[in-house]
Amino acid sequence: MGTPEFALPTLEQLAEHYAVVGVVTQPDRPAGRGRRLVMPPVKELAVAEGIPVFQPGRLRDAEAIERVRAWAPDVIVVAAFGQILPPAVLESAPFGVLNVHPSLLPRWRGAAPIQGALLAGDAVTGVTIMKMDEGLDTGPILAARETPIGRGETAGQLETRLAHLGAELLLEVLPAYLGGSLKPRPQPEEGVTVTRRIRKEQAQIDWAHSAEAVHRQIRAFAPDPGAYTFWNGTRVKVLAAQPVHPAVAPQGEPGLVFLWKAQPAVVTGAGHLILAQLQMAGKRPMDGGAFVRGRQELVGTVLGSQEPGE
Repeated sequence: MGTPEFALPTLEQLAEHYAVVGVVTQPDRPAGRGRRLVMPPVKELAVAEGIPVFQPGRLRDAEAIERVRAWAPDVIVVAAFGQILPPAVLESAPFGVLNVHPSLLPRWRGAAPIQGALLAGDAVTGVTIMKMDEGLDTGPILAARETPIGRGETAGQLETRLAHLGAELLLEVLPAYLGGSLKPRPQPEEGVTVTRRIRKEQAQIDWAHSAEAVHRQIRAFAPDPGAYTFWNGTRVKVLAAQPVHPAVAPQGEPGLVFLWKAQPAVVTGAGHLILAQLQMAGKRPMDGGAFVRGRQELVGTVLGSQEPGE
């Protein structure tokens, strides 16, 4: 059970080493300017591998539950599926349901663990293989593996690494778990943190925050939905940035743009931030230096956290 690209390494490994009797994924969704239906990445892979695919709108429906049971799975593996699993599904396989979760549980339970770790400035994160129960990522743990977070690593880059790390760890522990020699252990009661589903307004930059905090925000929301600000009433995404401590920098209000080594930089509530990659609405991403060369009027203006009149 999985939907986005994060789930692909897990499905690839399972299909290579086990008999995958079926794949459950989200329905096709309209996308792009033409709003044509697009298959989830997991469905594309399953179709290519010749694996039966089921795309229920609601997995809680009795018909959907019976469809899963009909496959008679020994174990169900979940990786970023996107729907809550009802008790009937959790109990439908003899070895239960295992989840590949991109955090070191119990830290960052919930819908956005990668963004949570980046926004908090965590130095390390990891993956956890957990046996699911009815709670929100509260089930017992089979195994966990940690990895350091790179200084400039974005959510997209970290997600790719954790997807492969999780798939590798799952394949390592499955034989012992299915053979009965590995028993899940309860999660620690201390250190619990919970994340919620990301809202687009969370990606809106407040330049009164410190350069380090804004940098974490930009990384956490790259590539999607993209941290953004407003310049002369136009939304601009900041896709990459770098805190900097220039010897001479203007002491202006937060959001003031100045030029530093041919790159646009911004005054924040504490420190300064180079805008390394920017994207205007409807345009392609541009290097910060190229962006400011084509729009020299940017220098000296104050970027806003809201559109004029809001």
